[in-house]
Amino acid sequence: MEIKYINQPPSVINRFVSEMRDINIQTDSLRFRCNMERLGEVFAYKISKTLNYKQKEVRTPLGFSNEWLSDDKIVLASILRAGIPLHNGLLNFFDNAENAFVSAYRKYSEEGDFDIRIEYISSPDISGKILIIADPMLATGSSMELTYKALQKFGKAAYTHIVSIIAGQAGVDFIQEKLGKEPITLWLAALDEELNAKSYIVPGLGDAGDLAYGIKL
Repeated sequence: MEIKYINQPPSVINRFVSEMRDINIQTDSLRFRCNMERLGEVFAYKISKTLNYKQKEVRTPLGFSNEWLSDDKIVLASILRAGIPLHNGLLNFFDNAENAFVSAYRKYSEEGDFDIRIEYISSPDISGKILIIADPMLATGSSMELTYKALQKFGKAAYTHIVSIIAGQAGVDFIQEKLGKEPITLWLAALDEELNAKSYIVPGLGDAGDLAYGIKL
């Protein structure tokens, strides 16, 4: 598995991440979703450079032009609900992509422990296609592992890109341990070192789903 960071060297990407983290700006959920979507577009641009391209002739009003175009088939998959704005950003660039959605969540016990459960999945056939899985926060890595394995029921992708805005080191280590031998690139905009007692990324930004769509019961 390969890991790539889009925040190095520093660029406008760092401002998007900074605003998502900022407790004062987080009160604007529209701004939060917009920044997540913009980062999705940046990830899409970066991933587009890894695709296969061929020259194709395009007719213009005045003649013909040979353009380098990709014919890779892409499936965008997001983990609900926090992944939706990130998914939309990817879809803005990969507008011909097919789409998959996975509902993965933490089921807490009375003791405060939790396990990850997948309640719903909708996906096209991914056999031989480029699979891009979007989840803005990679904390423990457990939900990403389960999502990746669940999607294998719909075929074997030619290659998989995992897109997360902020990851904890523990989550990256877990994914490397569980999926390190798979044909995967992990794309990140920031890496934080710690998880707290509730397995939230520190400093992180809080609950991305709540910040994007409101607090849930």
